[in-house]
Amino acid sequence: QVQLVESGGGLVQPGGSLRLSCAASGSIFSINAMGWYRQAPGKQRELVATITSGGNTNYADSEKGRFTISRDYAKNTVYLQMNSLKPEDTAVYYCNLAIATMGGPYDYWGQGTQVTVSS
Repeated sequence: QVQLVESGGGLVQPGGSLRLSCAASGSIFSINAMGWYRQAPGKQRELVATITSGGNTNYADSEKGRFTISRDYAKNTVYLQMNSLKPEDTAVYYCNLAIATMGGPYDYWGQGTQVTVSS
C-alpha cells in the first residue's frame, strides 16, 4: 500500500510564499515521476509541476519563474516552493506519484492540501 502525506498549505497574503511537501511511503519500486496538481472551485484539476526520476522538471506556463519543484530521492519526498503567490493560485493542491507497474503506469494521489491566497 502506498501513502502520500502532504503538508504546508495554508493562508497567505498576495506576494507571499509557501512550501508544500509530500512524502511517499509504502511499497514503491519504480517511480516515473512525482508532482503537484491543483483544483480550484468549479474548475478541473490541472498540472502545476512535475519532476521525473531523472530530475527533469515540467511546469505549467503560469507557474514558471514563481514555483520550484524539487525532490529528495532518499526520502521519496517532493517539494513545491511557491513564491509571489497570487489570488488565482488559490486551490486544493494534490501530490501525485506516477509509478511503473507490470500492468502499465499507475497514479497515486494525496488527500490534498488547501492553499488560499488572500489579503
